[in-house]
Amino acid sequence: MTAPQPHPALPPTPAGPPPGGAVPALSIRGLAKRFGTKIAVDGISLDVPAGSFYGIVGPNGAGKTTTLSMATGLLRPDFGTALVHGVDVWVNPLEAKRLMGILPDGVRLFDRLTGEQLITYAGLLRGMDRGVVASRVGELLAAMDLAQDAGTLVVDYSAGMTKKIALASALIHAPRLLVLDEPFEAVDPVSASNIRSILDSYVASGGTVIVSSHVMDLVQRMCDHVAVVAGGRVLAAGTVDEVRAGASLEDRFVQLVGGRSHTEGLEWLRTS
Repeated sequence: MTAPQPHPALPPTPAGPPPGGAVPALSIRGLAKRFGTKIAVDGISLDVPAGSFYGIVGPNGAGKTTTLSMATGLLRPDFGTALVHGVDVWVNPLEAKRLMGILPDGVRLFDRLTGEQLITYAGLLRGMDRGVVASRVGELLAAMDLAQDAGTLVVDYSAGMTKKIALASALIHAPRLLVLDEPFEAVDPVSASNIRSILDSYVASGGTVIVSSHVMDLVQRMCDHVAVVAGGRVLAAGTVDEVRAGASLEDRFVQLVGGRSHTEGLEWLRTS
């Protein structure tokens, strides 16, 4: 990446609305991030349509987490802009973050609170009315199948329960955009199915979900749009059918990304 001259204000540089005039739920332009000599994200631009279930897939180290962190205000980009429903994340961060619910990868929670206390804290932190928070907490605990564990400390939750309580905390303020980084990692099949059902209902009601993953089958079954990211760049983006181009998403991913190793050698593993 040829580094342009830095500018302190990072002014918005939207490329205009997509065809049809609809404002994307998330629009990123030229996002870039370097860590020392490593270019983690190399000028990514992407539009996520409002009301879509959007998957971002890529191998480990592709730049998915860094991109989403910059797009949601968790990590300042070196260059580029991110707009959530037309609101610049870095120019108007409070307004933009009101529109988002975020589940970062490897999220650290206040795990000495009970599940009920954690969701309540998330709602009050956003300035919500205490009565509204109490009502929504009960509904979220029931929807996540955590009502019986509402009084259990989060530190004692399983991996799947922890993901679900973190998702509930991200949903408490009814965001218009939900950004989930590897939400199904270390989650058992029952919890994963429950989470997918909740997300499907959320999208059906008009919300937008962005989910990053390296599990192709899951994204193919769950998402209607997908972007393939590798080496900090977008290799393909569009509807799942457009990106698949008649193949399975996994096969298309391997074609785009490459890197499949040959299996010659290892004769010592052959037992017959």
